[in-house]
Amino acid sequence: MEDIGAFLESQGCEVSVERCTAEEITHSRYAALSVEEIGERCDLGLVVGGDGTMLGIARQLAPYGVPLIGINRGRLGFITDIPLDNYRETLVPMLAGEYEEDHRSLLHAQVIREGACVFDALAMNDVVVNRGATSGMVELRVSVGNHFVANQRADGLIIASPTGSTAYSLSAGGPLLHPSIPGWVLVPIAPHTLSNRPILLPDADEISIELVSGRDASANFDMQSLASVEIGDRVVVRRSDYHVRFLHPRGWSYFDTLRKKLHWNEGGS
Repeated sequence: MEDIGAFLESQGCEVSVERCTAEEITHSRYAALSVEEIGERCDLGLVVGGDGTMLGIARQLAPYGVPLIGINRGRLGFITDIPLDNYRETLVPMLAGEYEEDHRSLLHAQVIREGACVFDALAMNDVVVNRGATSGMVELRVSVGNHFVANQRADGLIIASPTGSTAYSLSAGGPLLHPSIPGWVLVPIAPHTLSNRPILLPDADEISIELVSGRDASANFDMQSLASVEIGDRVVVRRSDYHVRFLHPRGWSYFDTLRKKLHWNEGGS
């Protein structure tokens, strides 16, 4: 972290460090700011870690419109796409204004109980309604806009953004969505009826998922925050007013990312 800070200073940047991160650095000489202070004062956020780290900070900084660059210290790195071992060569032109800008939508989710909101969260990847760890299937009443879709019996249901289409949704059989598509994918998890298939929906519509039956159910938001869901509760998902701004190296392509991270074109004849 100190090496990255020194490099940024050599490029004429004034460097601050997020407060919780600063507490883990021995004798850090950089100003420690809260996430809110970073949003209010900083022109750019540099996130060092994996996609989970980026998800957490991106949701918090989205209301401030701060652009983010991701340096990957994790494994997959779908949204932290600059390798740690060559960040210097990559960042020099980006800091000079040579970059591609990429906007990602957010989901705004609420748990409604007896007409009142009991949990409110943003998600960048997905909102997942799950059965309990030791219980059987849940039954979920799904509505889109003002239209009833179906009652589904399954282990759960995923509402994924285009960004989240490469995460849990993909492992549950959902399609890949290009980030520019203004839509979500609704993906059942191990459905009781095999004709319950993933469906692509416009993100202008509100999605409501009501728990009809099932014990110990929960709603997960990016797998980083959790709310319990009781029978009769509704998990309501709508498009957030905020979006995340990512900056990528000049020439970046979403398809290059897919090819590299999903190991396309590999294998012998």
